[in-house]
Amino acid sequence: MAFELWSTSLSTIAMRNHLWQTQPFFSPKMMQENQRMVTEKFEASMEAGLVMQKALLNSMSGRQAPWWVTSQRTMKPYHQRSSANSRRLTK
Repeated sequence: MAFELWSTSLSTIAMRNHLWQTQPFFSPKMMQENQRMVTEKFEASMEAGLVMQKALLNSMSGRQAPWWVTSQRTMKPYHQRSSANSRRLTK
């Protein structure tokens, strides 16, 4: 999952950089893409933070999950969005 997240993130960054270089910055398409990018990052960070809070509360109550389970759950929101963006921007 980590390698796929890394590769899809790099391809998404490259495709967005290409859009920024070829499209007018204030075009409706670019404004929508920029807004979508910020919103998705905010939502993913909120979901990851919630997973980390749950893991902390569970560990304080004695129900600690292994680190690999917690890290996979934490990366999942970023992985889903990065994969979806890579597929969407490739079209």
